[in-house]
Amino acid sequence: MTIDLKNMDLKELKKLQKDAAKAIENFEDRKRQEALAAAREAVGEFGFKLEELVTGSGKKPKTKSVPKYAHPENSAKTWTGKGRRPAWVVAHVDGGGSLEDLAI
Repeated sequence: MTIDLKNMDLKELKKLQKDAAKAIENFEDRKRQEALAAAREAVGEFGFKLEELVTGSGKKPKTKSVPKYAHPENSAKTWTGKGRRPAWVVAHVDGGGSLEDLAI
């Protein structure tokens, strides 16, 4: 396919450029999908799922910790008991309260 670029006006050249960019993007997406399908098939032959190998040898993803403590006036504010204490927990304990008062 030969395109005579010298005889095209600016509008035609810009359209050609846009169409070429879109074709390249579609080509890359198509090839990416083909590679992914081939990888899934190859891994499946060994009894694995691709996602298991990519995320770290079949390890389960980390789950979010369950909150153990809640703000006494705003139950939307919670704390799991892990990590740094939120300011509202520190204020409650410093004010004479106990962690058990905030337990859910």
